[in-house]
Amino acid sequence: MTKFILLAVAAAALSAPAFAGDPVVGEDTFKKCKACHSIIAPDGTEIQKGGRTGPNLYGVIGRAVASDPDFAYGESAAALGATGAVWDEASIATYVTDPSGYLKTALGDEAAKSKMSFKLSEGGADVAAYLASVVQ
Repeated sequence: MTKFILLAVAAAALSAPAFAGDPVVGEDTFKKCKACHSIIAPDGTEIQKGGRTGPNLYGVIGRAVASDPDFAYGESAAALGATGAVWDEASIATYVTDPSGYLKTALGDEAAKSKMSFKLSEGGADVAAYLASVVQ
């Protein structure tokens, strides 16, 4: 089952269009995300002050899915995290456009759902590039 899930995640990532997000545009687009998310460095530096409804997004690129110890993830996100899945720019860009759809595909489970109800209609690649840039 785990191999199937990992193959589904890989297939989803490979079928996604190639993109090169713009971190400058992504910083502006992130304003839509601040209602629920912040970006706070481990030393407490607030890169983006925002809400606490969603997890802190500092270092999310390269981090295991559902691994922020200060956030209570939904069942489906936790199940994806249990597979060993790791966020990269492509997966973040896809996830933010349809969080539940992403989890359904990644888990191969039509009942999967996300606690994140917001869908970013455009600029997912830019936000992903911005998130990658804030820790470099």
